[in-house]
Amino acid sequence: MSMATPHFQSSIQPFALFHLILLFSSLLHTATATPSHQQEQEEDTPITRFQHYLRINTAHPAPDYYSAVSFLKAQAHSLGLTSKTFEFTPGKPLLLLTWPGSNPSLPSILLNSHLDSVPAEPSKWLHPPFSAHRTSDGKIFARGAQDDKCIAVQYLEAIRNLKAHAFSPLRSVHISLVPDEEIGGLNGAAKFVESDDFLRLNVGFALDEGQASPGDEFRVFYADRVPWNVIIRAKGMPGHGARMYDGSAMENLMESMEAVSRFRESQFDVVKAGKALNGEVVSVNPVYVKAGVTSDDEFAMNVQPSEAEAGFDLRLTPTTDPDEMRRRIAKEWAPAVRNMSYEITEKGPIRDYMGRPIMTATNDSNPWWSVFKQAITSIGEKLSSPEILASTTDARYLRQKGIPVLGFSPMKNTPILLHDHNEHLKDTVFMKGIQVYESLISSLSTFTEASH
Repeated sequence: MSMATPHFQSSIQPFALFHLILLFSSLLHTATATPSHQQEQEEDTPITRFQHYLRINTAHPAPDYYSAVSFLKAQAHSLGLTSKTFEFTPGKPLLLLTWPGSNPSLPSILLNSHLDSVPAEPSKWLHPPFSAHRTSDGKIFARGAQDDKCIAVQYLEAIRNLKAHAFSPLRSVHISLVPDEEIGGLNGAAKFVESDDFLRLNVGFALDEGQASPGDEFRVFYADRVPWNVIIRAKGMPGHGARMYDGSAMENLMESMEAVSRFRESQFDVVKAGKALNGEVVSVNPVYVKAGVTSDDEFAMNVQPSEAEAGFDLRLTPTTDPDEMRRRIAKEWAPAVRNMSYEITEKGPIRDYMGRPIMTATNDSNPWWSVFKQAITSIGEKLSSPEILASTTDARYLRQKGIPVLGFSPMKNTPILLHDHNEHLKDTVFMKGIQVYESLISSLSTFTEASH
């Protein structure tokens, strides 16, 4: 990838010394902010503040949003940030924090994180999932440790350190803490980006969550796959379980599942051959099958049912032709000639407001990409090749509006544990992430060449 133009380089060079100072101060902070566990209980540190947030149970189906908002608002006010709380849907607060820039007429920077998390099964964990237990080797166990309560606290801690060094942003910096991302974001980010309150922010660039990297380079994502929920239903003549005949509901459904499986394998083979990453192909996975005739809460094993259905999680790449996929489903997966029907629920936008694939450019056509890269390399870190996120985040709602967004969570040498049992994050990785965001926030908020 070509380097930025000389004019661009000169616009950020004055901050190299500032970043160097931040690097040494952050390393010193890391050394002093991870003391003994006895001290940990007595001191108010980035680690203990992270643990406090993790102990607030915001898992579905009953996330404690108000306690989370109260905690984050208190942290923001202690830093001199302003706050607004919106409820586009009753009971689902969205918190917006703002660090005003010295030139608020410039498009602003938005840092996004979601308040909620997926449920956890406590019996499957080494430590209670909302205890934020910290082991002797520094692993902090909690639901949301990676996905994505870490970045919310890291945003705030980075601003704390920047303010301590008398840094002042040129562009306004906003932090949005949104509900319901884990269940589609329809009552959170989706409504926020359609509001006049969002429009007034004049967002020029945004960061949202990414994913951990098992290797030594940070991962960065320029697009998400698009989720569809697909339900295929089959009908057929009922009959005795001992009878063999054509066109039963179960036979029709099994033929459909075989067709889905063949398509799945065609996509997965490309990944296994090393020709594409998971996020670059269409994935489809069965998530449930429902059939059978019950009697006294048991299945009647000698009756073939007249109806059967299966559900699938289908993920389209940003460049997948949605009409072609609909034709495939109608013709191959659920053909009406076999008494099949189907239902598609599209979970979010497929194209942006101009009809383009929902992606953020990661080349020199996007000046924000150059600033982002420079901010990472200026502190001695590396980025892996930009990826399409195999799953889905609220970034899609921002990208749909034409706003460039990068998915990024500064976790390297870290196993990917989002939605898994024993989700955890090492204290040193968490502290390193604060330093990374210091560099990003200072670089992005002082960049002057992008006017829109």
